[in-house]
Amino acid sequence: MISGVVLAAGTGSRFGATKQIVAVDGKPLAQHAIDALDAAGVDEVIVVTGHDAVKVASALMLPRHGRIVYNAAFKDGQATSLAAAIHALDDESEAAVILMADQPGVTSDVIRSLVSRFRASRTQVVRAMYTDGPGPSLLSREIYAEAGHLHGDVGARILIASHPEWVEEVEVDGAAPRDVDEPGDLEDA
Repeated sequence: MISGVVLAAGTGSRFGATKQIVAVDGKPLAQHAIDALDAAGVDEVIVVTGHDAVKVASALMLPRHGRIVYNAAFKDGQATSLAAAIHALDDESEAAVILMADQPGVTSDVIRSLVSRFRASRTQVVRAMYTDGPGPSLLSREIYAEAGHLHGDVGARILIASHPEWVEEVEVDGAAPRDVDEPGDLEDA
């Protein structure tokens, strides 16, 4: 079983509003990640909310195999959202693709490539590598415990930096999807 995770708990302090629900191409920003995971065929979709959780959850349309997980500790950083997701995964989950709610350009093709490489290699981390840098990652069950114990405003990148021997990269043509951090970034999204 392959899981998909959307980290959508942040306050959007640089954006100045709850960016997860700002419309991009006619749908909430976080919906793009949910739809990409669903189109890629993952077996479950977990969306981690925190800041404005009720607004975010009510703005999103989850697939039948999707659910919301509330992270009460979201103010303590992104690692708490990753930990909340890891703890909420189905017991049968073999690996989880981790997406940020503010990167609407991640495609289902990239997600399928991560899953395909994982199924072939069974490596601990599979990371998309665009021409200008890294993209989303897939974490295997083997490292869920480590990922669940991270602290602060870091995600899986700290695990990747600490254990480069765990990482297998999947090359992706084109530039990495841009984050929507400030209102001006919406034009590029």
